[in-house]
Amino acid sequence: MKNKTKTIKFAFKMSLPVLFGYLFLGSAFGISLYEIGYNWIWAIVISLLVYAGSGQLLLVSMIASHASLASIAVMTFFVNSRHIFYGLSFIEKFRSYGWRYPSLIFSLTDETYGVNTSFNTTPKDVDEGDARFLIGIFDHMYWIVGSIIGNLAGQLIKIDFTGIDFSMTALFVVIFLDQILASKSKLPGFLGIICALVCLFIFGPDKFLLPSLIITVALLLGMKPLLDDKKEVM
Repeated sequence: MKNKTKTIKFAFKMSLPVLFGYLFLGSAFGISLYEIGYNWIWAIVISLLVYAGSGQLLLVSMIASHASLASIAVMTFFVNSRHIFYGLSFIEKFRSYGWRYPSLIFSLTDETYGVNTSFNTTPKDVDEGDARFLIGIFDHMYWIVGSIIGNLAGQLIKIDFTGIDFSMTALFVVIFLDQILASKSKLPGFLGIICALVCLFIFGPDKFLLPSLIITVALLLGMKPLLDDKKEVM
């Protein structure tokens, strides 16, 4: 028998690392949005409907430069195209959760993906589908609250907020390291690092992300039988 209270507590506990990161990073977005003349209501609307992290920070700069809607759409697609690969690795599992499926896909940000991959099973009295669904909801709420706080802080506190956007990078690194330490096989993590470094050297810092993801996914798919065999042995 699944316990709803324990499921909520489990989801909240798993989402806590994202809470602190999203309050800071959401604040960075809220501050940036205020600086180009948009109040906290716009911060809520954009965070609720777009919810794209770095894509929202890009959106602010493109709005400020009076970019066309088509340009914004294309740039947002390229910046967030990595989420295609996140979705592919969870699509079958999420489909099995029924009505939660659309929300699970929409809420699959970098950090939420990291949390979802940090556990393969849940305690026996916790509903896994509800837990993953709630993790996505909690994370989205943290981002919206952070964007509101940042927008209001931009109005009330006149200080230099330079560097606050680095909190997303720091958060993702922590989740990634925690995932590697908890995983039985370290190969996928180290393979991803090597592919990223090689592509960074070849394509440069502005264009390395998408090719490194493509190569990593292709290699992992090719090595899937080997990885599955190692899991069975362990």
